[in-house]
Amino acid sequence: MNICKRFNLKYQFLLALFMGFTLQSFSQVDNQKSDFWNNVRFGGGIGLSFSDGFFSGTLAPSAIYDFNDQFSLGLGLNGTYNSLKNSYNSTIFGGSIISLFNPLPEIQLSGEFEQLNVNRSFDNNIYEDENYWYPALFLGAGYRMNNIAIGIRYDVLYDRDKSIYADPWAPFFRVYF
Repeated sequence: MNICKRFNLKYQFLLALFMGFTLQSFSQVDNQKSDFWNNVRFGGGIGLSFSDGFFSGTLAPSAIYDFNDQFSLGLGLNGTYNSLKNSYNSTIFGGSIISLFNPLPEIQLSGEFEQLNVNRSFDNNIYEDENYWYPALFLGAGYRMNNIAIGIRYDVLYDRDKSIYADPWAPFFRVYF
């Protein structure tokens, strides 16, 4: 066999080998992208409350990534508007980081750090208008059935004068699809 033919044969073999690895690498990257989105679930909360002169509306979407059957981590947004006729109104915007742990399929433990910007305006001159950031750290436990969890959570950073919540204990109802 001629040395030139042998040289070309080596390069053809190396080129074919390189192309095979390259194609394999691209196919793995595509699988990783689809696997990522297959592990993302969306959910959140919607709240609406009104009575004689009072209105409150909340929209709080969130998304979590399931690392496995036991552990999930995600982000959430929160927007709330409250008003009490002839008294005050407030707008609240912020975000949260949520972690979910399922030691058993039916039990869900959660930790959620929430940072909210609170803007309160009062209609009377007794109180000054307020604009501040409020942190909350919720630890919770609940019962889970498939995509739904119901339970209770506690704000360990609760401040009665600054919190937007009436009590550090709060029930929750979560749905993620």
